[in-house]
Amino acid sequence: MLEGFTKLPLSKVASIERGKFSARPRNDPRYYGGEIPFLQTGDIARAGRIVRNWTQTLNELGLGVSKMFPRGTIFMSIAANIGDVAISDFDAACPDSVVAVKPRDGFDSEWVFQSLKFSRKGLAALSTQNAQANLSLEKIEPFKVHVPPLHEQRRIAEILRTWDEAIEKLEALRAARERRRLAAARQFFDPCHPKHAARPNDWQEHELGDVFRERVDAGSADDRLLSITMNGGVIDRDDVGRKDTSTADKSKYKLILPGDLGYNTMRMWQGVVGLSSLQGIVSPAYTIVTPVSEYILGAYAAHLFKSRRMVFDFERYSQGLTSDTWNLKFPAFSRIRVFLPPVELQKKKADLLDGMLAEAAIIDREITALQRQKRGLMQKLLTGEWRVSVDPSQSQTDEKEAAHG
Repeated sequence: MLEGFTKLPLSKVASIERGKFSARPRNDPRYYGGEIPFLQTGDIARAGRIVRNWTQTLNELGLGVSKMFPRGTIFMSIAANIGDVAISDFDAACPDSVVAVKPRDGFDSEWVFQSLKFSRKGLAALSTQNAQANLSLEKIEPFKVHVPPLHEQRRIAEILRTWDEAIEKLEALRAARERRRLAAARQFFDPCHPKHAARPNDWQEHELGDVFRERVDAGSADDRLLSITMNGGVIDRDDVGRKDTSTADKSKYKLILPGDLGYNTMRMWQGVVGLSSLQGIVSPAYTIVTPVSEYILGAYAAHLFKSRRMVFDFERYSQGLTSDTWNLKFPAFSRIRVFLPPVELQKKKADLLDGMLAEAAIIDREITALQRQKRGLMQKLLTGEWRVSVDPSQSQTDEKEAAHG
C-alpha cells in the first residue's frame, strides 16, 4: 500500500441512501406535479458535473413517501445509466433508481465525487443483469476505493475540478454556437417552404425533381464501400464503428460520386442525408441524387434537407403504413416543392453554415482532448501512482480538522 493511502469500502467514506419512491407510475396526480425537484437517472446523465435542471417534480404527498436531500448531495444512478454521478445545485428528492451519497467527516466532498466517477465501470460491473440492470446497496457499500490523506484529497479534487470546469465552459460554448447555427438555419430555410408568408421576389419555386436527377449507376467491385450517417454524412464504411452487415454480392450497390447527395430511403423523414466528397458504392437502401447546379448547390441542399420544415415534408411524403416501413423513393421525393434563392445567395448561406459546423468540430476536438487528459489524470491521481505536493502547514490544518470532525 502506498504511504499515507488506505483502501476503504465506500460505506466508510460516505453514507449511501437509496431513494424511497419509485419513478412510476409517472405523472400520477396524487404524488407528482408539485414544486419539489425529483431527480431521475436521465437528469444525472445529462448534468455532467452539476445538476441544475430536472424533468419531474413531486408534491407534498409525494415527498411524504420520499425524502429530501440537501443541496450539494452527490447523486448516483443505480439503474439505467449505472454509475453516472452528479452534484445537485438545489435540495431534491430522488427515486429508488438513484442513491444519495453524503461524504463522512474527514473526506472531501469533491474528491468523493471524482472517486465515484472514476469507479463507474467497476461499480457497473457489479450490477445484476435481469430485465433491467440494477446496482444494489449491498454491492455499492463494500466497494473499495484508494483513500489518500485529507490534504491530498483536496489537492486532487482541485486539480480534477479545474479540468471539469474547462470542459463545462467548452460545452457551454458549443451549445451556444449550436443555438446560433439553428437560428440561422431557420432564418435561411423557413422561407423555402411554400406556406411561408413572404420571401424575396427573386426566389423561384421548383419541384425537387426539377433540380435533382436520380443516380442509378452501379458501382464496380473496386469501389470502396461507403455509408451515410445522421451526423457524419457520407463516410467510409470502416469508420462507422459497427459490424459490417453488407452482403458479399455488391452488384446491386449504387455508385455515389463527389457532389452527389445520398439519403437513407427509409430514414429521410429523420434527416439522414449527406453531401458526398467521396467516390464509392452504397447500399441499395440509399437513394442518390445529383443537384442541377443551375438551380441548386449541393452544399446548400445538404443544409436545407436537415432543416425542420424540409424534414417535416420528407415525413409527410414518405410512404408506408408505420414509421418502421416509411420510405421516400425518388418519385415521391421529386414531387416536393420548394422555393430557392439565387445560386449566389445559396453559396453565401452554405459557406456560413459550413463555417459554423467547422467551428463546432474544433470545439468538439478540444472537449475530447480535455476529457482524455482528465481520464489519464484520474487514473494517476486517484490510485496514488502520482502523488501531489501539498503545503505542509495546510496538511497539518487538515489533519486537525479530520481529528476533530
